[in-house]
Amino acid sequence: MAEELPDIQLYNQTSLSIPLDQSFCQAVVTQLSDKEECSFNFVEVVFVNEDKIVQINSEHLDRDYVTDIITFRYDDSDSKNDIEGTMFCCAPRIIEQAQEFNESTEREFLRIYIHGLLHLAGYEDQTAEEKEHMTNKEEFYLNMAEKR
Repeated sequence: MAEELPDIQLYNQTSLSIPLDQSFCQAVVTQLSDKEECSFNFVEVVFVNEDKIVQINSEHLDRDYVTDIITFRYDDSDSKNDIEGTMFCCAPRIIEQAQEFNESTEREFLRIYIHGLLHLAGYEDQTAEEKEHMTNKEEFYLNMAEKR
């Protein structure tokens, strides 16, 4: 019996074009699940503007600034199975970062998507060591996705 694919839902609440589509996001989450030995049940990816990300950041994290992504996990956060969550991605900030890092917009959107999936899978980036580990994982999955 084939394993059921996770439900990946993309919503664009901005007027900007988002260079990710459902099937590509599905393939990336499947690769990440296999390598991380975890399973995703439901992932909602919501692309928002700066005002909305600041509102979410302020209401939920007591932070008053623009960020590229905020991730919320809804299931048992100790489990590596049936992961469910929502990722709020700030599309204008991601586009700015692509320019700052001299990256393509597509690659930066993909990096942020992978970053959010890693957070849902239990990775943190609060310390320098955690950030380095997470960045290495992001690069690994970016390279894997780009070879498709």
